[in-house]
Amino acid sequence: MAAPKILRLHLASLSGPDGGVWPVHGFVILHEQAGPILVDSGVGGPQRWLTDWRVVNVSAADALAQHDLLPSDIKIVVNTHLHFDHCGQNAVFKHAPFYIQRAELERARREARELVDWFDFAGARFELLDGDAEIADGVRAIATPGHTIGHQSVVVSAGEQDVLIGDAAYNLGLYRHPEREELPSGQAADRTAWASSLRRLHGMQPERVHFCHDTRVHTGPV
Repeated sequence: MAAPKILRLHLASLSGPDGGVWPVHGFVILHEQAGPILVDSGVGGPQRWLTDWRVVNVSAADALAQHDLLPSDIKIVVNTHLHFDHCGQNAVFKHAPFYIQRAELERARREARELVDWFDFAGARFELLDGDAEIADGVRAIATPGHTIGHQSVVVSAGEQDVLIGDAAYNLGLYRHPEREELPSGQAADRTAWASSLRRLHGMQPERVHFCHDTRVHTGPV
């Protein structure tokens, strides 16, 4: 089997917690057997949220079209977590199953009722995970709690390892230096768990780490 290829999607920009303008990226894993796998679907939610965060949105369909893909080509959606900038366009992919940690779905249903229509719509098919799980040959979800209780990252292994880190670290600097005393607002709901998750990722020594809110890619050891 050929090694999966990872495509970056630009899905939006928004006003980050530090006052700067942050990109919002999703990723497509081109998997020879399972078909295209989407990791995070982009921004959606109540209009006041989009206004407050100064969102400049891109439709998932338009982002996919940049790579000659259609929404119907996506066979699996993995949500790293259920914040509005990671699951807001899930309904574009009603035909696909959504792989999510059970703890994260329970958290979002409890804490994000205004967002329910964007991820918990009628007919949504959830594949609920309880910790690490294989999604397809060479593609794994690994539990990386801390940003939220049910956050997960995606590891693509094909000789070398790539990590799609979601919001386990907002950007390259935080990934490399998690010991910083001050974190951006919202980075860690549970700082202890967050630091433990990053230590785990560092210990894996992936060749590349891809971020949702940073166009830079970490390469090599930390």
